[in-house]
Amino acid sequence: MKKELTIKSTSGLHAALAAKLVQLASSFDVTVELEYDDKKVDAKSILGLMSLAVPKGDNVTVVAEGNDADIAIEEIENLLG
Repeated sequence: MKKELTIKSTSGLHAALAAKLVQLASSFDVTVELEYDDKKVDAKSILGLMSLAVPKGDNVTVVAEGNDADIAIEEIENLLG
């Protein structure tokens, strides 16, 4: 499952938000990746997420596969949006 989301945090995808995203993604039985600017990283990797350097207002694509994919994407959307 794929969904495009807009980063609405005033600081973009900063360290604290990335840490929350890693914790959230890790709580589901899914593989989750974020795609941004021709890069794809594991959403369970804080270093990967930080390497994206996504600014406020930019879009990322969340790709989730597994039993909880629908729920995971919904929760990630609530966190990032």
